[in-house]
Amino acid sequence: MGTFARLLQFSRPYWWRIAISLAATLVVAALNGTIAYLIKPALEKMFVQKDLKIFLLLPIGVIAIYLIRGACRFTADYFVSTAGQLAIQDIRESFYRKNIYLSMRFFNNNPTGALMAKVLSDVSVMQEGVANIVTGLLRDSFSILGLLGVIFYRNWELALVSIVVIPVTIIPAQKIGKRIKSLSSQSLSKIGDISRILQETFSGIKVVKAFSLEEREIGKFVNCNRDFYRITRKSIKYGALSTPVMEIITSLGIAAVIWFGGSMVLKGKMTPAEIISFMAAMMMLYNPIKGMLGTYNAIQRSFGAAERVFVILDEIPEIKDDPEWVDIDRAEGDVEFNKVSFSYIEKLVLKEVSFSVRKGEVVAFVGPSGGGKTTLMSLIPRFYDVTAGSVSIDGIDVRKLKLKSLMGQIALVDQETFLFNDTIGNNIRYGKPEATIEEVQAAARAAFAHDFIMEMSNGYDSTIGDRGVRLSGGQRQRICIARAILKNAPILILDEATSALDTESEQMVQKALNNLMANRTTLVIAHRLSTISHADKIIVLDRGEVVETGTHKDLLERGGLYKKLYKMQFKNGK
Repeated sequence: MGTFARLLQFSRPYWWRIAISLAATLVVAALNGTIAYLIKPALEKMFVQKDLKIFLLLPIGVIAIYLIRGACRFTADYFVSTAGQLAIQDIRESFYRKNIYLSMRFFNNNPTGALMAKVLSDVSVMQEGVANIVTGLLRDSFSILGLLGVIFYRNWELALVSIVVIPVTIIPAQKIGKRIKSLSSQSLSKIGDISRILQETFSGIKVVKAFSLEEREIGKFVNCNRDFYRITRKSIKYGALSTPVMEIITSLGIAAVIWFGGSMVLKGKMTPAEIISFMAAMMMLYNPIKGMLGTYNAIQRSFGAAERVFVILDEIPEIKDDPEWVDIDRAEGDVEFNKVSFSYIEKLVLKEVSFSVRKGEVVAFVGPSGGGKTTLMSLIPRFYDVTAGSVSIDGIDVRKLKLKSLMGQIALVDQETFLFNDTIGNNIRYGKPEATIEEVQAAARAAFAHDFIMEMSNGYDSTIGDRGVRLSGGQRQRICIARAILKNAPILILDEATSALDTESEQMVQKALNNLMANRTTLVIAHRLSTISHADKIIVLDRGEVVETGTHKDLLERGGLYKKLYKMQFKNGK
């Protein structure tokens, strides 16, 4: 009932559409009862009273009733379906909005493909349930009530005989519905697996081809797709089973009515017209009952999907604004870590890390892989929150800063350049959507990107493909730098921004980075130590702890881990 109530809650803004549909549904139900009721007097007038007028009026009446019934049914279906579609649109938007604001830890634990499947497949299955609540349950319920009134009016004894089988149908309906709901959840989970495989394969197609593993990836997809079929086949089996079971059970009621009704006709207790009218109403009654069973199965499928979606909608964001948040316009740029520790679940990644960075300083972080450098930088923009200690900007704990204000103080240039399948201009403008073309071009010039952009067919209006696939690595990185320059944030984080580039591209990108770093507090994660010799301070991390701090010259003179790393790179010619 909780799932049912939440589905209806999303439909509340569109109550007037549902009200119109409900009114039209009542008319359809009333006309069903009217048709069943009029059969007896029509038969008597035609065959007993030999009333010739009825032969003229009945066809016209039948056409009129079915015209009105058809118009009302269309109205009911149209308005409830659009209400359901609007409700599902709201659910999909709420789901997407909720996902966007969830923490990085959530995305680490939930595959992208599975989340995409929930947005597309699960929510679409929910739509079937929202629409069926009114078009199925309500319409059939009203029709059943109207037709029950007719058969009880005609003969209450036969009516009791005919409906005694109805409660019996509830038991198999519940069992079948419960199984369909379970299978719906399983099939949607398998669709999530299929989406995950597709997303991983298409995103990593270069790696797949490089290792000639196309057949292995196809095999994974085929196995998952066949598992989905097996689950769907079971769902189809139970869905197909429900109607024959219902018909077999209701046939007992029909047989009983024929037996007892026929006996009453032979004894003169009922006329042939009355028994025919009763049988017609009873047959009309069983149709909406069968319809309700199909609707019930559809709603169970939607409930299976809804529960999976509501789990995400109920997810509590790990990173959120403090109730007493602080908003700042533009920070000075002082950054301080005070005894910061951090762990992923049970694994401790950082251990009581402390350091400070003053406004305008360039501080580099180096150390062996897995030492915690990237994790450390992720704590400043609150991609994660510290387990212990504090990170502050201008003396204010970042957990106290309003998230939007905090993100406005930080520009990030990552080793994994991410560009959207959009124009170059819009990618540069991403951090400042209102920027003019003159501002975009100025940022591109500062990033040494303007020249190669103008060489493209449409200049700043050129589309660069998925993840910027139509650009070289160095070009993508310079677009990202231009984006950061345009944002003009006081604090800059560079996470191995040149590690994946060749020497020529690295030199060009380094010039662009120098322009970006001007007059900003800069925190650099460096792989190539030769690129950070100019840093005001170098912090060496090993196994989540600060083991050395000093300038390039000081650290070389001390002969510790930094010198060891430097010699290894110099020996390898890096």
